Amino acid sequence: MTTHNLKVRVYYEDTDAAGIVYHASYLRFAERGRTEMLREAGFEHSQIFKDSGVAFAVVSLNIDYKAPARLDDLLVVRSKIIRVGGASMDMQQDICRGGQLLTAMKVALVCIDRSFKAVRLPPEIKKIKGA
Repeated sequence: MTTHNLKVRVYYEDTDAAGIVYHASYLRFAERGRTEMLREAGFEHSQIFKDSGVAFAVVSLNIDYKAPARLDDLLVVRSKIIRVGGASMDMQQDICRGGQLLTAMKVALVCIDRSFKAVRLPPEIKKIKGA
């Protein structure tokens, strides 16, 4: 399956007083990566919800911090769908600086309706980047 890459610059707001990226900032970077992967495939979160009444919710996340990012670093968020189920999908998301892996994440997403109940993924979503 194809990997989507998103460049992200580390800003002051992403760091602690020492200029090291705060642990929760990596989650925001990963969210941007997932969102841009969908957008590039022709799907925007707001439009998916408007058209089909479905959204994606993170139900599980495992993150392994390997090395810190710092203020002004240029990072790459690599996002790849690794499994698609009836109502869910799993992704691998890595955040790198240059060739160095900084974090590795496994993210499980479930498709939900307006009442927050799990529903089947729309067929067009299953086709994203060879999922």
